[in-house]
Amino acid sequence: MVEFNHFRMQAGLPSFVLSASEWIEKTNATGIIVKKGKYGGTYAHKDIAFEFGSAISVPFKLYLITEFQRLKEEEQEVIGWSAKRELAKLNYHIHTDAIKHNLIPAELTPAQISIIYASEADVLNVALFGITAKRWRDVNPDLKGNIRDYATINELICLSNMENLNAVFINENLTQKERLVKLNKIAIQQMSILQDVDKRKLLKRNLCQCGYGW
Repeated sequence: MVEFNHFRMQAGLPSFVLSASEWIEKTNATGIIVKKGKYGGTYAHKDIAFEFGSAISVPFKLYLITEFQRLKEEEQEVIGWSAKRELAKLNYHIHTDAIKHNLIPAELTPAQISIIYASEADVLNVALFGITAKRWRDVNPDLKGNIRDYATINELICLSNMENLNAVFINENLTQKERLVKLNKIAIQQMSILQDVDKRKLLKRNLCQCGYGW
C-alpha cells in the first residue's frame, strides 16, 4: 500500500519512470508478465492491454468502441433470431392441436397421424419457402437441421403468424388447397411489409452514421 501511494504521488512528474518489471516486483501485480530473452517481451491480460491501448491511442479507442457496438448489434440479431425460432416452436403446438381436433379421424394409427402432421407442416413450408421439407433436404444434403433452422428473422416472424392463421383456417374447415392459397398470399404480403421495414431501418442507420440524425 505504501509503494502504491508513492506511485500515485509521483505519477505525472517528468522524473517519474516505472518499468513493467518494477511495477510487478513492488506491487505484486498480476495480469502482467515480463519475459526476458530472444522471444521475450511484456504481456498483459486483454483487459489491461485494451486499457493501455486506449490511453495511448485515440484511433485505437475509437476502434474499440465501434467494434463493441457492432458486436452488440450482432448479438441482438442472434438473440432476436433465437427468440423468433422459439416463438415459432411454441406456435406450432397451437397448429398441431388444431390438426388433432379437426383433421384426424378417430382410430387412426400413429403412422397415419404422423403423415397428416407432416403434410400440414409442408403446407406452411410451401406457402412461405416454396418447397417441402423433404425436397429441401434432398437439395441440401450437406446442411444439418431443417429448412426453418436457416430461415431469416423476418421469415420466422411470418411463419409464426402463418401457424396461428392456419390453426384458425383449420377450425373454419377450409380445405388444404384453400389454406395453401390463402397462406401463400399472406406470406407474400407480410414478407413485403417486413422487408420494407428493414429497408427503412437500414436507411435510418445509414443517415445516423453520416451525421444527419433522424
